Amino acid sequence: MLPTVAIVGRPNVGKSTIFNRIAGERKAITDDVPGVTRDRIYGKATWLSQEFTIIDTGGIALDDAPFLSEIKAQAEIAIEESDVIVFVTDLITGITHEDRNVMLHLIRSGKPVIVAVNKYDREQIRDNLYEFYELGVEKIIPVSGIHGIGMGDLLDAVIEKLPEPTSEPYDEDTIRFSVIGQQNVGKSSLTNTILGTKRVLVSEQGGTTTDAIDTPFVRGEQKYVIIDTAGLKKRGKVYESLDKYSYLRAMQAIERSDVCLVMIDPIEGIRAQDKHIAGFALDANKAIVLVVNKTDRLKETKMDKKAWTTELRTAFKFIPYAPIVFVSSKTGKNIEELFMTIAYAFDNYDKRIPTGVLNDTIRDAMLLNPPKDHKGKRVKVYYATQVSRKPPTFVFFVNDANCMHFSYKRYLENRIRAVFDLNGTPIRMILRKRS
Repeated sequence: MLPTVAIVGRPNVGKSTIFNRIAGERKAITDDVPGVTRDRIYGKATWLSQEFTIIDTGGIALDDAPFLSEIKAQAEIAIEESDVIVFVTDLITGITHEDRNVMLHLIRSGKPVIVAVNKYDREQIRDNLYEFYELGVEKIIPVSGIHGIGMGDLLDAVIEKLPEPTSEPYDEDTIRFSVIGQQNVGKSSLTNTILGTKRVLVSEQGGTTTDAIDTPFVRGEQKYVIIDTAGLKKRGKVYESLDKYSYLRAMQAIERSDVCLVMIDPIEGIRAQDKHIAGFALDANKAIVLVVNKTDRLKETKMDKKAWTTELRTAFKFIPYAPIVFVSSKTGKNIEELFMTIAYAFDNYDKRIPTGVLNDTIRDAMLLNPPKDHKGKRVKVYYATQVSRKPPTFVFFVNDANCMHFSYKRYLENRIRAVFDLNGTPIRMILRKRS
């Protein structure tokens, strides 16, 4: 498990800007279908070779909670889930009554706290910095999330307080998969069916699983770990006592997985939140399998498997490579097919492609469909190589990284997928100017 850093603070102090600076801005998953774009509150970052996860608690909307209660709830999430807390304050407004209350709460937790005083780019009020030492912490770091001022100092202070990452308890060849989806789609029932024993509480009432549960098991000669998670609720309901932390724990379960099974309930139909959940797995660069549950009741939807496949491909067109499996966690139907698909997706996620064969494929693709000029230049690919697995990641050495149009990059990705069978897994393509 990687150590975790949480960002806490009042609204409008710049928490999300600082989060994006540290985690690195990623484009949200967008689609023509409404409801696919979403905010990120969980990310991964690296500083001085130290990797850690980062939480933006401000992204957890507590719409029905009073102002002070909302901030305290965010602080509780930070205390519960993090190893180091970054408390963001505002140089312009100075210390407020809410800042003092929340700071007292954080100090009592015993967790390391670093105060980041944002908006330090306002030179005329920089002397206001000294009043923040009244908060009683050792580390006061002036920063500007917008301009990047002081971010190196902030990250140095964070790294200094982080514990060592804990080692992964499972072997390299163990397939770790998580079962993710909305509440009451049958995640825990599927886990029970797979394991053949009621190791996880199952209930008709949604939201009975409140933590991620790891269960190692062996099937044939293959070792697995199944990670069952709490249902993901829509933002705005996270403050409810039952699932205050379930959202973040589900994100951590995704991070620890090789393959994510995104469960869909055909009785309820495909909802915007289903696409959001698949997007979380995509953001984390995990292999994905779309699992349609309750197929013993498929007739109630007045659609057959072929119609549902078309419907799923339209709704999830941002992951066209994800295999689709129809199962029934109640009857155990198609569980064998599900395992074959999990293994197939994992093998592709872990695939290594020889450099020579990769470059032959790219050269043939470019001869078949030469690139057009973009930004006044035509891209030349000198060579490419795979630099890592899980997922397969390729570096393309080119004349200019900015002159390849995104549509041509997608074309090359599709050619690589077609030749090397990379269904089930995302692939990463990094363009680098040859020096």
